[in-house]
Amino acid sequence: MAPTALLSVSNKEGLVPLAQGLVGAGYQLISSGGTAAALQAAGLPVTKVADHTQAPEILGGRVKTLHPRIHGGILARRAEASHQADLVAQGIVPIDVVVVNLYPFRETVADPAVGFDTAIENIDIGGPAMLRAAAKNHADVVVLTSPNQYDAFLEALASSALSLELRRRLALEAFQHTASYDAAISAWLAGRLGEELPLRLELPARQSLRYGENPHQQARWYSEPKAGWGAAEQLQGKELSYNNLIDLDAALATVREFGYGPAAEPAAVVVKHTNPCGVATGSDAAAALARALDADRLSAFGGIVALNNPVDLAAAELLSSLFLECVVAPGFDGPARDRLAARANLRLLELAPEAIPQASRRHLRSLLGGVLEQELDDQPVQESGWQVVSERQPSSQELVDLRFAWKLVRHVRSNAITVAKGGQSLGIGAGQMNRVGSARLALEAAGDRAQGAVLASDGFFPFDDTVRLAAGQGITALIQPGGSMRDGDSIAACNALGVAMVMTGHRHFLH
Repeated sequence: MAPTALLSVSNKEGLVPLAQGLVGAGYQLISSGGTAAALQAAGLPVTKVADHTQAPEILGGRVKTLHPRIHGGILARRAEASHQADLVAQGIVPIDVVVVNLYPFRETVADPAVGFDTAIENIDIGGPAMLRAAAKNHADVVVLTSPNQYDAFLEALASSALSLELRRRLALEAFQHTASYDAAISAWLAGRLGEELPLRLELPARQSLRYGENPHQQARWYSEPKAGWGAAEQLQGKELSYNNLIDLDAALATVREFGYGPAAEPAAVVVKHTNPCGVATGSDAAAALARALDADRLSAFGGIVALNNPVDLAAAELLSSLFLECVVAPGFDGPARDRLAARANLRLLELAPEAIPQASRRHLRSLLGGVLEQELDDQPVQESGWQVVSERQPSSQELVDLRFAWKLVRHVRSNAITVAKGGQSLGIGAGQMNRVGSARLALEAAGDRAQGAVLASDGFFPFDDTVRLAAGQGITALIQPGGSMRDGDSIAACNALGVAMVMTGHRHFLH
């Protein structure tokens, strides 16, 4: 008896070459609906499911493959005598290969305007049943769920290498496919009903990492292949580490405040240990990078760099001027690639602008025995809520500097203070247990450059000490959320010292 393959696919990519390979290997084909029509159009011999089961499709196509001649043929164990006797008694043909992918439920509900009934009709029933049956009986049945598997299957088929290990791997992928499908349905329905579901993450493993934060910790990277960092291409350099990725994410988030892509205002960010140490804008990528490095060259050593414009040769020369771990940008032109190739260990990552909005806006963080979830803090700045609370109004240049400092401070670990002027960070204070401590660090880093600069704080001033410290170092304008019971003290200090102060009414803690 010739071996039999059942094909029922929503995604018909690669279907005809696969079927041709099966026919060439002596398989007879069973199929239904659009899959059968596609095979017939290609001139391939195919038996329709209804003819195979001798039962017509009913309920408008809802019931086609839910039949003993289908599931008996899939589930029968070849080495089990009683199973074989049942097949003979019922006239059931064993099915040796099952090729199924499911109704496009995710694609259907991705449209926010989709109707409830339309979504429900795109829930596959027979497909998951066949997949689970074939995966359960993988010792005797090969199950394929994706066009990505077809070439390797045909190669194994041609060389008689359909091993048990291969069958088990394909069975695992089938169960993962149906689990993900059910999770998508549950999540959609829960959303429609306003219900909460247990957190489920369906992220493929991208790669194992050398280690985690420390060499004794194992680590892996999971990511959607075409969304966010999952779409990044590493062009050169050593293997990425856990810490590299954390720092790269912080650098990218910061540089995106100025846009991302060839049309964006050129900006560059240098990050060390998740905190920006140098941020600047410029007339082009090289100018922005030079100013970001000059903001704090000591801290930039061994840092992570993000640029929001493609890297050209001039920028590449600067990147080659000191030791860096990683660089991410929307692109690297040919001369830049050639120049940076000399720094073989430098990791270069190219991340296309269109991949960023594909990433989820869910921000997840683990804690012992659980996970926290929140929205990303990446909403555009709303200046309509800003208020000048000091007697002195900020000058037009001070307002420009305050906007820059405020964009930056949201990406610095609390308590966060940034000192800036002319589109360049001059001093950054991060992670201190009190706000005036962070201010001292930022002002010390700025030094004489603090004269005429501005200062931003991610949280309100509980006392007027930060105002007085800043003014004493030459700061002329401040920006902070406001909301302290003692805001009046800080406002009075600004008025006494001739400093302008803006309250945003919006804070940006980053823990």
